[in-house]
Amino acid sequence: MRYWLLKSEPNVWSIDQQLKFGKKGADWDGVRNYQAANNLKKMKKNDLCFFYHSNEGKEIVGIVSVIKEAFVDKTDVKKRFVAVQVRFEKKFKSPVSLEKIKKTKQISHLPLIRQSRLSVMPIDFKSWKIICKMGKI
Repeated sequence: MRYWLLKSEPNVWSIDQQLKFGKKGADWDGVRNYQAANNLKKMKKNDLCFFYHSNEGKEIVGIVSVIKEAFVDKTDVKKRFVAVQVRFEKKFKSPVSLEKIKKTKQISHLPLIRQSRLSVMPIDFKSWKIICKMGKI
């Protein structure tokens, strides 16, 4: 199993909207950065992803799981980019802010800090555990 972080602006797609889609999940589409798209292509079924609210909030608010691996993104008219399907798993009891992540030395290496514009990025298992603990789950 691999671990990832997915970013979405909450006014475009929020953790609460994801929750409403239930077990069938929803497409994670609209990614138009090649590095982020390559990360989507690496995702496997059952991989876990942090759900990060960007711009407003700037915090990890929950976890989703991959239920369908990369397929052509229906929102891409040129059919160059991919999407994955994800399902809501849980909300953090205490969202983990970008500010807290930056202040935590053990996870200061994360792409979330180094490549702040990247919308899909890998997370190592040690960092995953630290962030889950910070989010009180």
